[in-house]
Amino acid sequence: MLTTVLLATVAGASLIETWNSTPNRQWLGENWWANRLQDWEVRDGEARCVETRARRAMRTAHVITGAIDSADGEVILEVDIVPPAGGWPDAGLAGLLIGCGGPDIDHRLTAQTHHVPAEDGGMVVLVDAAGQVSARSFENPLDDAGYWSISKVVTPDDLPELEGVQSSEGAGGYRVRLRVVLDDATLRAQTTSADGRSSWTSSSPVPESMRSGGVAIVSHRGEFGFDNLTLSGEGVRIESDRAWGPVLCTMYTVDDGLLSLTAQFPPMNARRPGEATLEVNRAGDWLPVSVARIDPVSWTASFRVPQWDASTDARYRVRFDEPVSGEIPRVTYSQIGTIPAEPTQGDVVIAAMNCQKVYTGGLKWNHDGLWLPHDETVDAVASQQPDLLFFAGDQVYEGDLTPVDAHHPIQDYLYKWFRWCWAFGSLTRDTPSVVIPDDHDVYHGNIWGAGGKKAEKTDELTAQDSGGYRMPPEFVNAVHRTQTSHLPPPIDPAPIEQGISVYFTDLEWGGVSCAVLADRMFKSAPSVAVPAGRFKNGWPQAEGFDAAAGADVPGAELLGPRQERFLDEWATRQDGRFASVVLSQTPFCNLATLPPGATTGSGLPRAPLPEPGEYPEGYTLAADADSNGWPQTARNRAVRSMAKADAVHICGDQHLAALLEYGVDSFDDGVWAFSIPAVSNTWPRRWFPPEPGGNHRPGDPAYTGEYIDGFGNRMRVHAVANPARSGRVPSNLHDRMPGFGIIRLDRGTGRATFECWKRPQRGIDDPPSQFSGWPQTN
Repeated sequence: MLTTVLLATVAGASLIETWNSTPNRQWLGENWWANRLQDWEVRDGEARCVETRARRAMRTAHVITGAIDSADGEVILEVDIVPPAGGWPDAGLAGLLIGCGGPDIDHRLTAQTHHVPAEDGGMVVLVDAAGQVSARSFENPLDDAGYWSISKVVTPDDLPELEGVQSSEGAGGYRVRLRVVLDDATLRAQTTSADGRSSWTSSSPVPESMRSGGVAIVSHRGEFGFDNLTLSGEGVRIESDRAWGPVLCTMYTVDDGLLSLTAQFPPMNARRPGEATLEVNRAGDWLPVSVARIDPVSWTASFRVPQWDASTDARYRVRFDEPVSGEIPRVTYSQIGTIPAEPTQGDVVIAAMNCQKVYTGGLKWNHDGLWLPHDETVDAVASQQPDLLFFAGDQVYEGDLTPVDAHHPIQDYLYKWFRWCWAFGSLTRDTPSVVIPDDHDVYHGNIWGAGGKKAEKTDELTAQDSGGYRMPPEFVNAVHRTQTSHLPPPIDPAPIEQGISVYFTDLEWGGVSCAVLADRMFKSAPSVAVPAGRFKNGWPQAEGFDAAAGADVPGAELLGPRQERFLDEWATRQDGRFASVVLSQTPFCNLATLPPGATTGSGLPRAPLPEPGEYPEGYTLAADADSNGWPQTARNRAVRSMAKADAVHICGDQHLAALLEYGVDSFDDGVWAFSIPAVSNTWPRRWFPPEPGGNHRPGDPAYTGEYIDGFGNRMRVHAVANPARSGRVPSNLHDRMPGFGIIRLDRGTGRATFECWKRPQRGIDDPPSQFSGWPQTN
């Protein structure tokens, strides 16, 4: 479809790309990553930027299969630049981003470079409305690039020209051919218009940091089009195996003979989304086993294959024939993976992850500034050879790196979700997975789903505090399709209010029975249920209010009646399981403390971290209704049901790894729970109770033992990975104690061994290590 010529896959190769035969669609093609997804499209044979606002500067689309290193020889880059239909805008700039990232930076990270200059940003060669060419640094950091998102006006004044620049006069703002030649020390750029007029610029020496890395087309403050891109010369490196799509990710489960598999696609032609085919290799032949229509909102194809033979490994592929018309050829794309045989011998190993943050301030376009693609975590998880993956939520943060786009919310979500697919798809392609959304996935800071009602602002309450979902049901359902449509069918599939879909279900795999819960979906809003507490964003603000005594009001829901019935029935079912596991978003207690004087957790991201071994004083027990320590009566019903199954609970959300036991009437009548660490996070909660716990074991950390949390719930704390100055780099990643959990379920005893692994330092940790306090067996 998109015409691409790869002359080789080694240094000195060439890439020639044109969109002349590509139908109009949003996705630029398998060789491209667009920043942002919604800012670019293929229109009338060109890649065209459609975002022109001042606070959305320097839109880029990266050639993910191409890179340059002028140390290997000359680099020649050429592209046609087409101004908007109304002419070249006065503030408009268009051209190329060159040398961003670098040879040691993952191309998936480099491909995020856009909008704001920062370290390893490379340089831009830009054409202006007067037709003049300039070569400018994209590496000079700006003050206050943003702590959560990059969102500011960027002008040419923020992009200093390279040293040693010589330039000709401009030649008018017309369609031009931009040609850039870069050798080991010198850059020369020239534009040529259709009538032969030209302008040029040169620079020498070019800073070394800008001579190698990625290449992107750039559009600033105008709907510029691009076509006929070529990368050639001895300094060009083509990596064709980096091509990605249109099958971006696959996820699947096998349960009681039913294979459920979802394939994620990018936005193609919404009028002709087409169908995908799931094929399985049997005796060397690819046989179709299911056909699914691609949903034109979530861009997913969901397959169900009954009577699946889980006794042997099976190779599968998802094939897609893009629907086209006229003389445009039909092209077949596919992705291949493995569905393993169901484990019947030895331990069953579950790998658990959650909370995948990309950016936490200090912008750099390298691994010291952005945390994706998390390959050190992915590699460490893969080395554990898990039988099942569990992603407990916050696969996406709504304002992560780029702000929420209220004009295109679903496309904005997909842009961020695709980053998760790019990072973790190599795991989910070959291992069964349970993925469930949490609050940030549906664009909430916190969420009390209240059975699906529409969240609406009142004179007294924010929309979020009023309960329900702020985003429209079409958005929420698209999130559910992308993340949960590969799960077994819901136990009780009736939608909740507004037609929002449900996904709570159970999964039997390898002799382990998993109950999958949505512990936010039916939960009451504390601001509504407990007006006496004057809760704001989950925190009671009424002076003197005792959350343990006053917050447990009649009728307040946690799981809701439908999930409670399911959980209790699942717990008492006799189905040959050797172990029972509950998978949900958040712990059923409030394992958190606040610094002196704090009444909410809002200061935690910037609160000072202790030195190793230091125990901060003056912390108080938190009463945060975002945790599942509230509402207490509903929490107790859920814990009693889990206890009937002798289950273990695996969850996350809190960015604080912890191993504990729930109690209801005593400290011994609940179940063990493992709240896993974040993959990467901004919000480092901590557990520094003012007194050692009851029945504290000599030699254990002071924060372990038996406690009553801020809502009056019993819990026995076995281990916690508190944030601290770790000496690991980058510090604003590792001091917040990122990592992942491994749960090993012993087939002979049914007991669980809990392991809590640190996120490895890039290029340093070999082998990886666990946090202090782990492993432990229940």
